[in-house]
Amino acid sequence: MIKIWQVDFYRRPVQDKSGQILWELLICDATRSFEYTATCPQSAANSHWLATQIQLADNDNLPDTIQVFRPQSLSLIQAAANNLDIDVEPTRYTLALKQWLEEKQYPLALDKPPPTPLPENLWGEEWRFATLSAGELADVFAQRPIPIVSIPEFLKPINLGLASTVPVPGVIIYGGRKSMYLARWLEEAQPVALNYIAGEPNGLILEAGLVDRWIVATFEDAEVEAAAKVYQQRQQQSQGLHFLLVQPDDSGMTYTGFWLLRAEI
Repeated sequence: MIKIWQVDFYRRPVQDKSGQILWELLICDATRSFEYTATCPQSAANSHWLATQIQLADNDNLPDTIQVFRPQSLSLIQAAANNLDIDVEPTRYTLALKQWLEEKQYPLALDKPPPTPLPENLWGEEWRFATLSAGELADVFAQRPIPIVSIPEFLKPINLGLASTVPVPGVIIYGGRKSMYLARWLEEAQPVALNYIAGEPNGLILEAGLVDRWIVATFEDAEVEAAAKVYQQRQQQSQGLHFLLVQPDDSGMTYTGFWLLRAEI
């Protein structure tokens, strides 16, 4: 079984006796049955100190993977992990670690860049809003031969306590000949959420990676705007769960990529 730690290393709103800003290392597993913490002055905050602390946390049983959600600490943690032959996974889904940070009353919000338009060579032929029942989602798409599928275990409707009849909103992109190219790009970008942003024009913004944001579509059509509002309302009913589906056309015969999504800081 793969052993995974969630790790944060960042400056805190406290100082030591000499007035130096303190950096704090927090390590936990997904259930927080294992926790480790250590602090150091900013002058000592480097990958060597980090590697030493990771070993001290549990030298007899180091993790296979370290998950990191904070971009500012990613490179330091990667450098430390490389020395210990540990994989690093950048991901927003460090739920146990974020709960711990909230209990400590540390700010979680990350600086995010303004959204960037998707490169033109990725644009599909058309797109639309769609809805599937929670029962269809995991069952249907987990069993179909789809080249690229992302259905995290903790996002499966049954694990969120959603009834099988709850409508789950989503977006379908018909990619035509670019369908696989788009799906591979999305797989690399690591989609997290696809949000409707009201404005002039209205927009669909893809949250991806740790802090990346992409403009998937803009629209001013009244019917599309009405559908976008329903999409947003249904996310409230589905505990934020939604999906993104890429397929070549609307024949329903073949699918290229499928992602279960839910907004995460």
